[in-house]
Amino acid sequence: MSNYLLTCCSTADMPHEYFQNRKIPYVSFHYILDGKEYPDDLGQSISFEQYYRRISEGAMPTTSQVNVSQFIEFFEPFLEEGKDILHISFSSGLSGAYNSANIAKDELLSKYPDRKILIVDSLAASSGYGMLVDMAADLRDKGETLEDVHNWLENNKLHVHHWFFSTDLTHYKRGGRISPTSAMVGGLLHINPLLNMSADGKLTPRKKIRGKKKVINEIVRMMDMHANDGPDYSGKCFISHSACYDDARKVADLIEEKFPHLKEPVRINSVGTVIGAHTGPGTVALYFVGDKREN
Repeated sequence: MSNYLLTCCSTADMPHEYFQNRKIPYVSFHYILDGKEYPDDLGQSISFEQYYRRISEGAMPTTSQVNVSQFIEFFEPFLEEGKDILHISFSSGLSGAYNSANIAKDELLSKYPDRKILIVDSLAASSGYGMLVDMAADLRDKGETLEDVHNWLENNKLHVHHWFFSTDLTHYKRGGRISPTSAMVGGLLHINPLLNMSADGKLTPRKKIRGKKKVINEIVRMMDMHANDGPDYSGKCFISHSACYDDARKVADLIEEKFPHLKEPVRINSVGTVIGAHTGPGTVALYFVGDKREN
């Protein structure tokens, strides 16, 4: 058995049971909803259904990242047990959690000089981040060392593609991310923005596509263009969604039809409460392994 732990942040947006089954501790971001603070605990405190319903009714949740003291509190019990740590962090392009984790690491290693803490900036989010964690767990379970898994992550993290579209611009308008005029015009014309994750770990708008059917076809076309081996792709494929399972299922069905050699059926997860605070309902995100992401 390995003498190190693989850890991550809650924003990897995988099911709570997944982390239990694969023995991956996670540290929770937090969010405030209707004046009350909650941990981003993967639907345990508030179900995803309830969370997105409250947003649809007008709630505007705010989020907070994991700070240095919280990382110290999270890491230290593992070090006390004599375990080393490989922590895969939420993208530095979206949060300061990576910097906080590194500050905590430096403080803890001065107290535990015989232990190791290696931290990887995933440059990833939601279940694309979860996919990277999942692949690292596969390597860990095959007996790869902490250093080998760390090096693999650094060499391969930019090959995990993230493509997103949104069919509901209401929350973007409420949060000031787009103007009321843009939201109105987008709604009238059924505009669905298509975004992806850039090489520096930021969400980047790529196209404005008119109509849900067209944007579903386009997001699958992006996988055909960028996935390893194109239509012969045989790796993992994950999807996450914010209260629009039917749209996510349509994307998954199309992918399973067009990519018959997938390693396993497409996994569909919920976009978590922290990332969902920024997207609102109506977002579908697709993740796969392919060519190296660029800006």
